[in-house]
Amino acid sequence: MTDVWADIATEFLHFYPRGRRLLAVAGADADRSRRAADDLAAALTKAGQQVIREHSAEGDESGVRAVVTTFREDPTNDGILLVSGPAGLLGERTRGMWNYAVWQLAGDEPPHTVAGSIVDVSDPEHPVRRFADYCSLPASYGA
Repeated sequence: MTDVWADIATEFLHFYPRGRRLLAVAGADADRSRRAADDLAAALTKAGQQVIREHSAEGDESGVRAVVTTFREDPTNDGILLVSGPAGLLGERTRGMWNYAVWQLAGDEPPHTVAGSIVDVSDPEHPVRRFADYCSLPASYGA
């Protein structure tokens, strides 16, 4: 685990200190998202949080909604549901269900502008947080 994940955990907990919280870690590569989410889960656990980890290989809306609904309906859950998966987790119809989203990318992959945090995991042992917005996207983005 690196300081990047501890810093993101601290930021998330500052904005969402208690109650049932929903957190997504998404990216172009679902397997990379899984590893990034595991590292973030470790940082949140170290910060004293109860974390429930799920992974959605496809990121399909119905599957993700089922996981979120189960979490919300369980009265014993008072922690963080951390779901990893592909870009579909932050699709038009699913992005609003998360309290916070992390976008992981590698190298020159474009960032997702919905994410609260963007992390370059080109070297998974030494992730680097990027601060990017629409200004950092290439002119051809969305064309």
